[in-house]
Amino acid sequence: MTPTTELRTKLRKLLDERIPDGGSDADTRFPDADLDELLVDAANIYEAAAAGWTLKAGMFQRELGQIESYAVGQERYDMRKLKDMLDYALKMAETYSRMATSGMGSMILRIQPPEVL
Repeated sequence: MTPTTELRTKLRKLLDERIPDGGSDADTRFPDADLDELLVDAANIYEAAAAGWTLKAGMFQRELGQIESYAVGQERYDMRKLKDMLDYALKMAETYSRMATSGMGSMILRIQPPEVL
C-alpha cells in the first residue's frame, strides 16, 4: 500500500498509539517512518495492524523487563504482568490478521425475481 496521512492516522488508531499533546510521532512506539514501512509491506490496513501488534509484543518485553512488583518500606508497587501484555498484543495481532484475510468488505447482491405466469 502507498502510505498517506490518512492511512498513518488509521493505523496509529488500530495500534492504540497516540501522539501526546504537544508531542510528535517520535514520542510514540511507531514513528511515521515505521508506520510507512508497515503499510508498504502490507496488502491492506489490517495486515499492517497485525504486523504492528506483533512488533508491539516485542516492545513490551523490552519496556516492561522482568520486574512485576517491588516494595519500598510499607509501599508496594505492582506492575502489569508481562505475560498478560504479551497475550493481549498477540491476540490483537491475531484478530487483525483474521480481518486482513476475511475480506472485511461488503457485497451487494442483486436478486432477480422469477417470472410468474
